[in-house]
Amino acid sequence: MKTGDDTIDADDRGDAVQGERIAKYLARAGVASRREAERLIEQGIVTVDGEILSTPAFKVTPDMEVKVDGRRVGARQPTRLWRYHKPDGLVTTHRDPQGRRTVFDALEGRLPRVISVGRLDLTTEGLLLLTNDGELARHMELPATGWTRRYRVRAHGRVTQRDLDGLKEGIEIDGIAYRPIRAELDQVQGGNVWLTMSINEGKNREVRAVCRHLGLQVNRLIRTAYGPFQLGRLKKDQFEEIPAKQLRDQLGDKVAARFGLAGS
Repeated sequence: MKTGDDTIDADDRGDAVQGERIAKYLARAGVASRREAERLIEQGIVTVDGEILSTPAFKVTPDMEVKVDGRRVGARQPTRLWRYHKPDGLVTTHRDPQGRRTVFDALEGRLPRVISVGRLDLTTEGLLLLTNDGELARHMELPATGWTRRYRVRAHGRVTQRDLDGLKEGIEIDGIAYRPIRAELDQVQGGNVWLTMSINEGKNREVRAVCRHLGLQVNRLIRTAYGPFQLGRLKKDQFEEIPAKQLRDQLGDKVAARFGLAGS
């Protein structure tokens, strides 16, 4: 029913029961991940047929007009994925409360509405995958997908390969358990070392936390690969679309079909 502040709750429309949950709908339309879509609803900027939405449990049907912050959300587009070389100094969020420049500010007008597959923090550079399908982003982020994230790390301090080999069995730091990490000592350069680190989970600031535990202070962090997708020769702030066939091959036929990527 409607409330006094002109909002909609989950029981407002009987025909919505057969529809798609609003958070999933917004994710598939490339507006935001499901979790971020819920936050947009909490902010009161999602409307359905001109009325402010008050719950992520609401279901949308094809005949409804959905808007986010006054912009109409169109029909779902074919699933696409891009490689982007994120420079440092950009935050990976659509809105930054501190007013810092975001990845999406840098890409405005150059790509359609996209969301990121995971995040890179402010001072991390390198490969960031972008997609117009929030459900694909969610799938690719799951540890169960088994895709390795590989980083080049420059850090101040000293470490031995033996120290790094100790990460192969996983490690617990300040009560947080990290899965096995593969790390190689590539080069000693003055007071710094260069490492290659491969992780499969991608917990918040994982590489920095593990390096700090080893007595290293990271001063440059570059993601070079996310699963089968490589940074390659992309220059900073450049992007390149991943061909649908390549994406389909990496996802596998069953998963690709879920995203409308099944081959002929």
